[in-house]
Amino acid sequence: MKAFLFDLDGTLIDSMPHHQSAWNAWYARHGLQMNEDEFFASTAGRSNIEILADLFPAHSADALAVMADEKDAIYREFATRSLALIGGARAFVDAARASGLRLAVCTASTPLNMALAFKLHGIDAWVDAVTSPADGLRGKPHPDIFFEAARRLGLAPHDCIVFEDAPLGIEAARRAGMQAVALTTTLGAEAFAGFDNILAIAPDFTTLALADLIQQHERVIAPMRSTESKP
Repeated sequence: MKAFLFDLDGTLIDSMPHHQSAWNAWYARHGLQMNEDEFFASTAGRSNIEILADLFPAHSADALAVMADEKDAIYREFATRSLALIGGARAFVDAARASGLRLAVCTASTPLNMALAFKLHGIDAWVDAVTSPADGLRGKPHPDIFFEAARRLGLAPHDCIVFEDAPLGIEAARRAGMQAVALTTTLGAEAFAGFDNILAIAPDFTTLALADLIQQHERVIAPMRSTESKP
């Protein structure tokens, strides 16, 4: 038995353009300047509170929460109109479930944002577990969200394959001892250079072959299983 652990934003749902528009609008509303490329490369996969705490270290937790809620309200205005799935996501998930794999969503998204995606596309019915900072877990690149998903699914971390669109997510998977698939839906392939835990880099799910990923992953973790079996 293996598990697939999916990030949500930019991995299962094509939400990053909406988040980008929301942050742009939020920055403009507050009279701030944004370097878009630098901002999204350094923050994708982190929670709004973590991002804002770095931007405004002197602000109180309550003030940060208000700003985060404001940004997410703007995001949902955009996303409600045209939030789509990443190409091939539904078919890939269906194939994984038919093969007996356990599935989880592991995301830095907020409950309201998750609820919107789940309502529009029924994603919560696809998976066996959902983990996020709403569970009291640290966001990526910390491995907490992935560790908790593996625990809930009753599997060892190295039996899980992570699907991510952000370097911080790939790093969180690495820290969790998990192999990963990087999707270039948000950043180019060059953003994932240097990671030693990547099984594949793909533009979306349409180019991924389930059996090939499983076989490749098995070759990687076979030595780990051999070590575990020794007395």
